[in-house]
Amino acid sequence: MANILDEIRKPNDIKKINAKDYGLLAAEIRSFLVKSVSKTGGHLASNLGVVELSMALHLSMDFPKDKLIWDVGHQAYTHKILTGRKEAFSGLRSYGGISGFPKHKESDCDAFDTGHSSTSISAALGYAKGRELLGETYTVAAVIGDGSLTGGMAYEALNNAARLNSNLIIILNDNKMSISENVGGMSRYLNSIRIKESYVNFKGDVEAVLSKIPKIGTSVVRSVKKSKDSLRQLLLPGGLFEDLGIEYIGPVDGHDIGQLLAAIQVAKRHKKAVMIHVITKKGKGYRPAEEDPSAFHGVDQFDIKTGQPITGHQEYSYTKVFATVFNQMAAENEKIVAICAAMPYGTGLYKYSKRFPDRFFDVGIAEEHAVTFAAGLAASGLKPYVAIYSSFLQRAYDQIIHDVCLQDLPVVFCIDRAGIVGADGETHQGIFDISFLSSIPNMYIFAPKNKYDLFDILNFSIEFKHPLAIRYPRGCAYGGLAKFREPIWPGKSEIIYEEKDMAIFAVGSMVQAGESVYWELKRRGYSVTLVNARFIKPMDKDCIDRLTENHRLFVTLEENMLTGGYGEQVSGYLLDSGCQGISVLNLGINDVYIEHGSTAQLMKDLGLDTESIVTKMIERWRFI
Repeated sequence: MANILDEIRKPNDIKKINAKDYGLLAAEIRSFLVKSVSKTGGHLASNLGVVELSMALHLSMDFPKDKLIWDVGHQAYTHKILTGRKEAFSGLRSYGGISGFPKHKESDCDAFDTGHSSTSISAALGYAKGRELLGETYTVAAVIGDGSLTGGMAYEALNNAARLNSNLIIILNDNKMSISENVGGMSRYLNSIRIKESYVNFKGDVEAVLSKIPKIGTSVVRSVKKSKDSLRQLLLPGGLFEDLGIEYIGPVDGHDIGQLLAAIQVAKRHKKAVMIHVITKKGKGYRPAEEDPSAFHGVDQFDIKTGQPITGHQEYSYTKVFATVFNQMAAENEKIVAICAAMPYGTGLYKYSKRFPDRFFDVGIAEEHAVTFAAGLAASGLKPYVAIYSSFLQRAYDQIIHDVCLQDLPVVFCIDRAGIVGADGETHQGIFDISFLSSIPNMYIFAPKNKYDLFDILNFSIEFKHPLAIRYPRGCAYGGLAKFREPIWPGKSEIIYEEKDMAIFAVGSMVQAGESVYWELKRRGYSVTLVNARFIKPMDKDCIDRLTENHRLFVTLEENMLTGGYGEQVSGYLLDSGCQGISVLNLGINDVYIEHGSTAQLMKDLGLDTESIVTKMIERWRFI
C-alpha cells in the first residue's frame, strides 16, 4: 500500500488528503524525519514536535501566496516536506543540498530567511503592514517558541503589533524548552496558563452562559465586555497578551489537528494581531527524543533503535577543554561566575551549573541582557565569564561597547564556534567576531592554537583586569605543537618556526593549517617562518617589525572576514609605519556569506586548505 506522504509532491497537495488520514500522514512524516535525520544529522526533536502544527498551517494557508515565518527556523522540516522538498532531504545540510533553515532562494514558500531567535514576529509584522499599504490580501503567520519569547526583540514586536489594524496570526509553540529547559518569569507565566488549561472551555462559553441569566444576563455580558474585569484577570489565560492589545486563543493541543484548524480559522477572522497558544511535546513520536529532547535538538548520524550517535569515538572538543578547565578554576576561586544564553549544554557549562548553581546564570535567549548583566557582576567585584557562540554574540554588540568596554570591566567572553561551523550555514558561521571586536577600545582578543593555549589563556584570564575575548572553533581540540608553549603576555605572539623569506601569521585554528603549509613549503625548498598570532588585539607590532628585516612575504591566515580582520590590521600597520619591500597576502573570507556543508569542503572552496594556501604563496613569491 502506497504511503500517503508520497501523494505530496508540491505546495498545497496536503489539501487533497482525506481528513480521516491526517493521523496516518503525521505518523509517516515523523517516521520519515527520524530515518532521514539519522542519516544526515540535523535538528530532530523540535521538528517532531510541530508535525501536526505544520500540517494545520498548510491546510489553512495557500502557498506561496500566504506568508509563514518560522522563528529560528530549525523546526521547518515538515514545512519543507509539505512544499515538495521531501526528495531533497538526502542532502539536508550537506554541501549543495537543502538548508536546515528556511531559505527564500530555495523555495518561494519560505517567506523569510531565519536562523537566530526572536525575530519572527517583527518580520511578520513587516509583512502585514506591507500588505496593508500595498492593498494586498494574504494571510501572514509567525511561529515562535516559548524559548524565543524570552528574547527582548519579541516583546518589542508584540508592543508594536498591538497597533496593527489588519490580521496577523502569531503561533506560540509552547514545549517548555528552547534548546534546554526555559528559565525566568515568562516560563513561569506560561506554566500558569497551562495549569489553567481546564478553564479554556469556559472562556468559549462564558458569554452564552451569562446571556441565559433571566433579566440581567444581557447587561452583565455588556459590562464584562467593556471592562478589564477581575474574572478574566484571575481565571482567563492570556491576560498578559490581551493587556498588550493582542487577542489570545488557547491553550490549544498542538497535536490535535482538529483543534488547531478551528483555532486558526477563528484567528483569521480578526482585524488585529492574534496569538494562538499551542502546547506541543518536543521529540514527540520517537521515544529517545521524547526522553531527552536536549540531546536530540541537533544531532549527528545516529542509530534509530538505540538513539546513540554513530561515531567511532567521542572527540575531545575545545568546548570540553573549556568546560574542564573552567570547572577547576571555579573550584579554586569563589568570585568566578558564569553566564550563558539558553545554552548550558552547547557552551559546556552544564556540569558547572550543577556543581556551582549559585554562581551560574542562564538568562534565556537574551544575549544583550547577558552581556550587560555580566558587566554589572564585574562592577560588583565578581569575575564573570560569558560563554556564547560567535554568531550569537553579534546580537549584543552595543552592550559590549557601551556597558563592558567603555568602563574597561574585566568580563571574559568565551566565544565558541568561532570560524567555519559547517552544516548550519550562513546564520551560524562565526566569521565576524574578529572584525566587530577589533574596533572596540579596551578589548583584548586571543585565539588559541591548540588545547594547551586554551588552558593557559583561561588561567591567565583570572587576574586579567580588562575585557578579554577568547575565540575557539567548533570540533576536535588540536593537540599538535604541544612543545611550543611560551608563557602568555598581553599583546605578544609566539614564533613557532623562525627562518626567513616567507612569514606566516596564523590566527587560532589556522595555526594547524599553517603548520601543514610550513612543512609542504619546506619540502619544496622554501624558507618559512610560522607565527602563532595569539593576540589579535593588541597586535604584536614588535614581532612584525623584527620579521620585516629578513622576510619579503607576509601571509596572514584567519577564519574571519578579511574586511576588518587580523590581516587587514597587519597590512594597515605596515603601511602606516612606512615599511617597504614587504608583500602582504591576506587569506581569509571575502565579502560573502558561507553556506552549509562540511568544514573541509567549505575551507577548500574558500581557498583556506593547505594546497590552496601553498599555491597562492608560491604564485605571490614569483612576483616579488
